Amino acid sequence: MNKAFNPRGQRGLTLVELIIAMAILAILAAAVLPMAEVTVKRTKELELRRALRTIRTAIDDYHADFLKAAYPEAGQPRRYTPAIDETGYPEELEDLVEGTDWGGLYQFKKKYLRRIPKDPFDKYDEGWGLRSYADEPDSTVYGGEDIYDVYSQSEETALDGTIYNTW
Repeated sequence: MNKAFNPRGQRGLTLVELIIAMAILAILAAAVLPMAEVTVKRTKELELRRALRTIRTAIDDYHADFLKAAYPEAGQPRRYTPAIDETGYPEELEDLVEGTDWGGLYQFKKKYLRRIPKDPFDKYDEGWGLRSYADEPDSTVYGGEDIYDVYSQSEETALDGTIYNTW
């Protein structure tokens, strides 16, 4: 700055410069906030996909072990005798955490999950939606016999336009 305009030699910004700087910062912040919201939603979607994959894989592994114990290959002893109407799917999600030894198929209780993953879009603590083996593939009414599939109960729309409870 020229000393004619600043006789005391003080340095600083004028009020106009401060207002312009604040306006630029406000515009940048307005542009960043929507991107941050999309990033948070995308992260929750990834968590939901991972949780669904984890639970569904555990259910499939449980069923595979049931088949291995109840209907062994030729020459192998039957380790588990199923009930007449038993499908081989867990009756509760907690069965995946507690585990079973399948009548001696394993020397220990085989656990399929350490814990039940949470639904990141579950606002009201409703838990997972459940489908039994006898239910229709897209049913939202749980038959109660066993757990064949899980789904999110969220009615929100995903970034790709689908609804979370259809995943």
